[in-house]
Amino acid sequence: MKVLNKLLVAMGLAVLAQVSFAHGDVTPQAVDTSKLPQLGATWKETNPYRDTKDGEIVRVGSSAYNQNCARCHGLEAISGGIAPDLRKLDSDCTGLADAAKKAACFNEIDNYFKTTVLHGRVRNGAVYMPPFEGVMQQEAVWAIKAYLETRREK
Repeated sequence: MKVLNKLLVAMGLAVLAQVSFAHGDVTPQAVDTSKLPQLGATWKETNPYRDTKDGEIVRVGSSAYNQNCARCHGLEAISGGIAPDLRKLDSDCTGLADAAKKAACFNEIDNYFKTTVLHGRVRNGAVYMPPFEGVMQQEAVWAIKAYLETRREK
C-alpha cells in the first residue's frame, strides 16, 4: 500500500510539473511593427486601428498575439480557461443600439486593454499577467487589439 501511495504521489507531482511549464516562457517578446502606420511617442487613448481593413495590421497583431498572449489566452484567442477569453473582451459593447453609448463602451474597453497590457495584472503578490510596458510599442498593442476584434465571438 505504501508503494502505491508513493507511486500516486510521484505521478501527481509529474503531472503538476507538466502543467506548471505548459505555457512555456512568458517573457514578453518584442514585435516588428516597421510596416505598420506609425503612431508616435504619445500613447493613443483608443485603438487607432479599430475596424481596420489593413491586412498587415491584423497579420502583425496575430503574430504578436501568438508570441505574447496565446500561451495563456489560447490559440486564436480561444481561452483554455487559464486566462480570460479575449474574444469576449468587448462583448458588452457590440450589442448596444445607441451609437454614442457603443462608441463610449469601445473606448472604455480600449483603455482597459491598454492599461492591462502595459502594467500587467498582479493580485496578492502573484503575477497573473506580465507587464509589457517598454517591451511592446503602441503599434503592437493596438495591432493585437485589432486582431482580437476580428476574433470576436458572434
